[in-house]
Amino acid sequence: MQVNTVRIKICGVRDPRIAETAALAGADAIGMVFAPGRRQVTPEQARAICQAIPPLVARVGVFVDTPAAEVRQIAHYCGLDLVQLHGRESPDYCRELGLRCIKAVPARNRQTLEQASIYPVAALLVDTYLEGVAGGTGQPFNWRLLENLPLKAPLILAGGLNPANVGRAVALVRPYGVDVSSGVEVNGQKDLQLIKAFIKRAREVSAYAAG
Repeated sequence: MQVNTVRIKICGVRDPRIAETAALAGADAIGMVFAPGRRQVTPEQARAICQAIPPLVARVGVFVDTPAAEVRQIAHYCGLDLVQLHGRESPDYCRELGLRCIKAVPARNRQTLEQASIYPVAALLVDTYLEGVAGGTGQPFNWRLLENLPLKAPLILAGGLNPANVGRAVALVRPYGVDVSSGVEVNGQKDLQLIKAFIKRAREVSAYAAG
């Protein structure tokens, strides 16, 4: 019997070798950040990363309040499969963008999460809420906020995940996917052993829960 397991996205990748190795280790998606910050990549860097990723692995670009025309241009140039929006983008923005979107939603409270269902997107990514920070906090939130949440789109769990806690997160939340960045880094750099350990643990618990 085929078992549906959690999808895994490794985000904030800046190196084609890391992207390829993560994908071959079982990652379903590789994320590249175009918003300002220490993980930011240029379109040229992202294009090289996208070209290194094996087929059937999603290429995701992360943007924060970027003009729609610029997002479309970068997505076409790099060969992105999806865009992940971490700013104050409206449902109309997502609808008119003309690209498959993942909308990030801060876990501020239950009401904020329930209202996210108005977004016409491929998935909703729930991340830790921290005032003035668009994402990548490296801090978990209270996963109980997600219990019986009436979302219309698949749920991707983010926020402070790492190899030590991803199993518990998958078992409790049963998300469609999990997203990790700082939790698989050492001194600000992606670590292949942590990436492999994260993927292995998430898959083990997900397969057990589904079985």
